[in-house]
Amino acid sequence: MTHKPVSPPPSATGGWFKSSYSGGEGSSCVEVADFSSTIGVRDSKDRDLPRLSVSKQAWSAFIEMARSRH
Repeated sequence: MTHKPVSPPPSATGGWFKSSYSGGEGSSCVEVADFSSTIGVRDSKDRDLPRLSVSKQAWSAFIEMARSRH
């Protein structure tokens, strides 16, 4: 089995976006943004809290792991 790199889907505005799996209520979601060299991750309920910043390589590994467990 071969794996290809996974990146977040492009955002129309280049800003933060929620997963298509997050549902309609938006009460327990995270948002992600592509900042060219890193991926930002934040809590959608309180956007003023500190956010995480991870490398694109780490984000791809996380997404691959999550997909393999789905």
